[in-house]
Amino acid sequence: MPMFENWFRRHRNRRSLVLHAIGIPLTIAAIPLAVAAGATGAAAYWLAAGGGLVIGYALQFIGHAIEGNDAGELILVKKLLGRPYVAEVEPPIKEAQDG
Repeated sequence: MPMFENWFRRHRNRRSLVLHAIGIPLTIAAIPLAVAAGATGAAAYWLAAGGGLVIGYALQFIGHAIEGNDAGELILVKKLLGRPYVAEVEPPIKEAQDG
């Protein structure tokens, strides 16, 4: 699937993948927590939703800093503002070892 091929091209570093594996579920989990917070008014749900969103996105942005490229959301904003962005970084070329 082209979508996943593009995603894996933009997430090649193992540390970045681990950060995304933690950050994406935290970010997604914030949605039902925010709904629960709205329904109940419980401060604990608001805190958990906000914390999950902030920590989840922070982990993903750290992953992109490691990769040397911009996060997808940042690319969208930069495109809308006509600013330059980095979608992909070429993988390092492995030097042939004499052997």
